[in-house]
Amino acid sequence: MSQSEEKIGFISHLTELRKRLIHCLIFLFSLFAVCYFFSEYIYGFLVEPYANAVKDDNVERRLIFTALQETFLTYLKVSFFAAFFITSPFILIQIWKFIAPGLYDHEKSAILPYLIVTPILFLLGGMLVYYLIMPLAIKFFLSFESVGVSTNLPIQLEAKVNEYLSLVMKLIFAFGLSFQLPVVLSLLARIGFIDAKFLKERRKYVVVIIFAAAALLTPPDPITQIGLAIPLLILYELSIFSVNLIEKRIKEKEKEHA
Repeated sequence: MSQSEEKIGFISHLTELRKRLIHCLIFLFSLFAVCYFFSEYIYGFLVEPYANAVKDDNVERRLIFTALQETFLTYLKVSFFAAFFITSPFILIQIWKFIAPGLYDHEKSAILPYLIVTPILFLLGGMLVYYLIMPLAIKFFLSFESVGVSTNLPIQLEAKVNEYLSLVMKLIFAFGLSFQLPVVLSLLARIGFIDAKFLKERRKYVVVIIFAAAALLTPPDPITQIGLAIPLLILYELSIFSVNLIEKRIKEKEKEHA
């Protein structure tokens, strides 16, 4: 292939990438506009764990804002969060359409399952936060409230809208991204960077790293930290099992071609 042909091929790849990126941005901002129209309902959905956690404590609860623009900016943030969450599978499809023409059939069959599993794992991480971690964490933090018998003044939560929703969205992204651990380790195994023996020998170091990462990614409370660390440890063990299967398949293919 001549230098001019290589240059034309490179430019065509850049053009294709640009087209895919534009499609993703158009889809994202179109969904953002739709989500902003329904932002109050999305807000209500994200606030529901807090509302359910405090509905039976006989205290009048509310979420407050302390700046004029805070609620408006919060609705923008919530709308973008929902739009990006819904757009993620479309972005993965565009990535697949960009890389698929350059792959062999066996490479396509190897990569396609990861594109399917990735959003599923992200969704599972988000569901774990929404349905289990947040209700437990809210009840844990509310247990530090005081009626003022020993402190002269009562200590009561007046949660800010922006702070609460930022915490929920941060945790959903943290758990969703952390749940990609099996995907990352399996891909590294496929390219021969790691193997099951490597993962087993370093298990004790990974336990420390996982708990350290959980402490950094979550608020400073044991509920959310343990709630992230334990699923990650389970996913790590599942990753070892998955890497074992990958190694067996690679060895079987090598025997067939030998």
